[in-house]
Amino acid sequence: MHELPKILQDAIGQFSRLPGVGEKTATRQILLMSNWSYQEIINFSLAMKELTELKKCLECGMFANSDRCDVCLSPERALTRSICVVEDIVDCLAIQKSEQFNGLYHVLGGVLNPLLGIGPDELFLDQLIQRVKRLGLTEVILALNPSVEGDATCSYLKQVLPNEIKVERIGFGIPIGGSLEYLDSMTISKALENKKMM
Repeated sequence: MHELPKILQDAIGQFSRLPGVGEKTATRQILLMSNWSYQEIINFSLAMKELTELKKCLECGMFANSDRCDVCLSPERALTRSICVVEDIVDCLAIQKSEQFNGLYHVLGGVLNPLLGIGPDELFLDQLIQRVKRLGLTEVILALNPSVEGDATCSYLKQVLPNEIKVERIGFGIPIGGSLEYLDSMTISKALENKKMM
């Protein structure tokens, strides 16, 4: 088999580091990119290089252009006195895209997982508690994934947040258009837990 030049091999190696991108997909993408014009490749590489200058908001942990993101700088959002707690930035983007929440956000950077050595000190839990007190927030919405670790993190936060704070967790259950016969027992269990009066 013909061996590819080292330049292509190195590019394929770097590209295949992305989650869900195997060697075949990386090879296809890099070979496609090798047909781009000089300027297209330069523009692509400059965009990737600029990722090294990406900042995170010092308040919530979301991506930002400066020390604080647009959400944290918004007086209207602070007036809601509500904060939505998520595991990571992807979750924050998903909730923001729904346009159903207009308060503040807080990115924990994961969930408690003693088996992997992730305790309260490894997450941004103290910063959350400080923000809630400092900003006089009255509602904390926990938008953590329904897992053993997510449940443990929610229980921990409920214990450490001040008692006067309203702590809620987002509902989980049957997706729109879903059919009961195809759902797993955990999803049905969560749907029954989250039933509400009609």
